[in-house]
Amino acid sequence: MVWLRRHVMQLAGEIGERNVHRPEALEATQAYLRACWQDQGYTVAEQTYMTRGVSCANLEVMPAGCRPDGRILLVGAHYDTVPGSPGANDNATGVATLLEISRRYAAARLPGELRFVAFANEESPFFLTRDQGSLRYASRARSRGENIRLMISLETMGCYRDRPGSQAYPPLLRYFFPEQGNFIAFVSNLRSRPALKRLVRAFRAATDFPAEHIATLAMIPGVAWSDHLSFWRRGYRAVMVTDTAFYRYTYYHTAQDTPEKVDYSRLAAVTDGLTQALWTLAQQRRL
Repeated sequence: MVWLRRHVMQLAGEIGERNVHRPEALEATQAYLRACWQDQGYTVAEQTYMTRGVSCANLEVMPAGCRPDGRILLVGAHYDTVPGSPGANDNATGVATLLEISRRYAAARLPGELRFVAFANEESPFFLTRDQGSLRYASRARSRGENIRLMISLETMGCYRDRPGSQAYPPLLRYFFPEQGNFIAFVSNLRSRPALKRLVRAFRAATDFPAEHIATLAMIPGVAWSDHLSFWRRGYRAVMVTDTAFYRYTYYHTAQDTPEKVDYSRLAAVTDGLTQALWTLAQQRRL
């Protein structure tokens, strides 16, 4: 939990709003991510490109003990924020989880490749455009013929509420899921459903933390609103892991999305479960 809090405090407390409108903050974020991964013993690879005159970068690492066999399991999170928001929950919590999981896997020996990627430019006005970092990454992967078996997008993960009625939903879904916003959600499109089910099964075997899952249509508001969509668009299977963002989190995309709003103890429990679930998935030849 200490590392998760430290990362969120640095990103959302010290650096704050980070996007191309504040290039110094964007550069400081990239430098922080590089330093964290280098301290963990990783070699950082970068996919750099210019957007509106600002240098943007997707940053990628892989445990040295991986034994590449053409199969790739990818975990990613975007590090930018919307203008005017320090982005503690959206998405410093996703990045903090990414960094903490990678720390635990730094010395791991695994079949296949396990990649950790921090993406630029997920937020508006870049979402769904060629300058969205994850779309750049997924497009390059597809052009290279890379076999990404599953992409896991870590998105807005630090809000949990036990009060009845604290969880909202798109129309009709409220009849099938809890009214308390105290669970982590796993969300995919229909094509990714088999991989979604394996990930949820592995997560539940690792922890008793409440988890819900759904494989559904991308047109439902919120279902496709993160970097996993870029991988769907390039024909890859992908799953979003989220606290459901604006369906639960009052401070979504506001100046009040600050570090003290994050539930670090429950974020740590989710991180523990995901860390162990990834180990299980890495051993499976099929996803």
